[in-house]
Amino acid sequence: MPVPVSRARVLCTVLLAWCALLAGATPGAAEATWTEVARGVAYRAFDVPGAAGPARVHLVSVDLKAPGVGVDLLTPGAVAARARLSELADARGAVAGVNGDFFNITETQHPGVEPTGAPVGPAIGGGRALKGAVPTGQRFGPALPPGTGTREVLGVGVDRRARLGRLTLDGTVSTPDGRLPLGGLNQYALPVGSVGAFTADWGAASRVRATCGTDTDRAAPCTTETYEVTVRDGRVVAVADPPGRGPIAEGTEVLVGREAGARRLRALAVGDRVRVGHRLVAEGSRVPYIFALGGYPVLRAGEPLPGLDTRTAAVRSAAGVADGGRRLLLLALDGGPGFRTGLTIAELAAVLDQVGAVDGFSLDGGGSSTLVTRDPDAPAVTVRNHPAGGVERPLPNGIGIFARS
Repeated sequence: MPVPVSRARVLCTVLLAWCALLAGATPGAAEATWTEVARGVAYRAFDVPGAAGPARVHLVSVDLKAPGVGVDLLTPGAVAARARLSELADARGAVAGVNGDFFNITETQHPGVEPTGAPVGPAIGGGRALKGAVPTGQRFGPALPPGTGTREVLGVGVDRRARLGRLTLDGTVSTPDGRLPLGGLNQYALPVGSVGAFTADWGAASRVRATCGTDTDRAAPCTTETYEVTVRDGRVVAVADPPGRGPIAEGTEVLVGREAGARRLRALAVGDRVRVGHRLVAEGSRVPYIFALGGYPVLRAGEPLPGLDTRTAAVRSAAGVADGGRRLLLLALDGGPGFRTGLTIAELAAVLDQVGAVDGFSLDGGGSSTLVTRDPDAPAVTVRNHPAGGVERPLPNGIGIFARS
């Protein structure tokens, strides 16, 4: 069977670079044999060539069929919070993990507005919907492949199979004057003219950032037309003009409106009955996710997505799906001296294909790229790659691997 043109080009690029590398010296070639982390979980490191220089790959293979093996979202306990991956993994007793989604890391375009640290895409942890996706124009991270957006997820369903998919927020706010569509859930950016809900899962970060930028321009000014309504036990208990900050109690929802959404919320008064409902709906699948997080696809059905960048090399992280979803691959490049040039997205897709992934998903990279494993009987995980910044960067979430004896 002939190799499709798009895949052939990527593979040819990698093979040519590989031959060039083999003709010269490699800096500190890594051992490519597998080390068992736990039953069904194994780790290895190996070197690959790239157009900008050699890259060292740190890879964890997870057999989702193995008894006692599980996957879940690692978080600091709030959507808008950050902690080092090693801390997140140790707090949950994970045996391996990799960093997760891109996130709201800076706010240089909005003076006086604090970055929330919240991730871009949807998130599900322990079967609970934690947040929705921000508008595509509000995302942080490199350019997306054509045809993709912020609703893309990698996850594991209740059937214990890993898969790529899309999650859409389905939510409403029922008021005395009718029903309003819900435009966001625990998001650092809300669609223009919408109403978003913030719950105890959000954390204590300011909600002002949710009213900044537009659906197509992250750097656009914050809107001055905002309104906030606090709902507890089905009734409005407080209203305010600017969005606030601070922890949200369990059983309480804070509704933030911007533009038209703010005008709708202004019709509410303390004591009004309000009911908020929301869920994340998987596109084209009836299998509920027990875990999901955002990023973007680079490989589908064994084919690299068209339009992948072939020029910009960087330290990157990714996840791959193999064996019909029964095997999950976690990957992070090394950011240490001699390897920190990294790979392009096209090269990353080729490496995922090389290690057996049928579907591949790019996670946050650069200083965020971190992969950890825990040696048997060790009290804590070990960071296996060298983070590009020299130290672990605090992250909003990650993928955690768990294994019971």
